[in-house]
Amino acid sequence: MNEIDYKKLFNEARRYFSLEWDYTKLTAVEKLAVLLSATAFVAVVIIIATFALHYLFSALISILASAMGCAWGAHLIAVALLLVLLLVVFAFKKQLIVNPIARFVSKLFLKPEDNE
Repeated sequence: MNEIDYKKLFNEARRYFSLEWDYTKLTAVEKLAVLLSATAFVAVVIIIATFALHYLFSALISILASAMGCAWGAHLIAVALLLVLLLVVFAFKKQLIVNPIARFVSKLFLKPEDNE
């Protein structure tokens, strides 16, 4: 009778660990899907923002060129503005880029489960 209890206990433990492994795989797939979809979303936003910035600066250059009467001066002003924007992003890269990404990933992977 003791041997039967051990077999039953072993089978239940094996079934439990199999279910836990399946749950872990499903959770990993879910979190990976969220991470990849967020990455794809950010990539699309960056592409659209790049086109918008390009057209914005093209319009700015046209306006400055007609106001100044000098196309190369308008281009230099636009480049200077872009360099200032680049320096601002570089100066605040931790607040603008690193911290939001770290917060998103930590919430995604370290969030306590709702059912526990």
